[in-house]
Amino acid sequence: MLTAIIMAGGSGERFWPLSTPEKPKQLLKIFSEKTMIRETVDRILPIIPADRIFIATNELQEIAVKDELRDIPQENIIIEPSFKDTAAAIGYSALVIESRLKRFLKDGEKIEVVVLASDHLIREENIFREIVTKGAEEANKSGVIVTLGIKPDKPKTGYGYIEIKTDEKIELNEVYKVKRFREKPNLETAENYVASGKYLWNSGMFIFTTETIFKNFDVLMEEHTEVFNSIKGKLLQNRIGLELTNLVRDDFEKFEKISIDFGVMEYSKNIRVIPVDIGWNDIGSFNALDEIFPKNSTGNVIRNSTVLELDSVDNIVVGDGSKISLLGVKNLVVVKNGDNILIANKFKTQDIKKLLQKG
Repeated sequence: MLTAIIMAGGSGERFWPLSTPEKPKQLLKIFSEKTMIRETVDRILPIIPADRIFIATNELQEIAVKDELRDIPQENIIIEPSFKDTAAAIGYSALVIESRLKRFLKDGEKIEVVVLASDHLIREENIFREIVTKGAEEANKSGVIVTLGIKPDKPKTGYGYIEIKTDEKIELNEVYKVKRFREKPNLETAENYVASGKYLWNSGMFIFTTETIFKNFDVLMEEHTEVFNSIKGKLLQNRIGLELTNLVRDDFEKFEKISIDFGVMEYSKNIRVIPVDIGWNDIGSFNALDEIFPKNSTGNVIRNSTVLELDSVDNIVVGDGSKISLLGVKNLVVVKNGDNILIANKFKTQDIKKLLQKG
């Protein structure tokens, strides 16, 4: 039984001032007339029905997510009591899914889960769905965790990498053993990774059965398993929404704040990867707009604004319908949303969070 967890608990800081904690990136219409989370749900709906799609979010964004995704049953909106990173979020969501769906399983049937971000761009949607189906079959048959690795087209220092365990040429859409996960490298190391042909970008998309993920928690994250065992009994009360959130709030505080990558993926012995080329971008910052949208004759990307420019090149301008003038500037990100205006060097946009902390 194939299900999905869509991770939608972002803080909204990286795309400020367009985004806020109450309306983060996944709730913005960046590429079309749909929000990014709507795009994500629609992308997976052809192979997973709405009643088996679960959204992991938080209390700040609960109302907006429910309003945006009215086709998703309200009981499928999983509201985390606090942010304890992806190991807790994915494990807790898998626990809720198992509790809700196990009574519908046929003899020998397992629950497969695909974990997706709510704010990624994927252009090749048909290929993506084929790979998810293939990954779910592999996860079920072999009892492994399958991740989607993105074929790199250039060395990037902003992504983690996955090293494939093979001496042969890597073929797209095939299943390989993972040798190890690598942290975000410096430029020279990234260049070596790409040149070797043995490395993929870590997309953060995972596929597993609930049985497999909890076995990995048992071995690698025993303290998380203890919290899960405490929560299991409370799930029998069949609470949903904020009632369930309040019921498990004290348990959630016991989770160590750690990502699924650090807690499970880097140490598990049963990880597989499928190399893919699906037009993927994680839209990690405003700089991603440089890669997604066409540039004008002076190399500027202009969205939702009228721009008067002179001697200005390679800028990103995002407005709210207003007129913005550029004079003698280069490599800037200029974003206006109501009373809030961001003017940043392109190469410093990763520090927007630090800027907001000063406010």
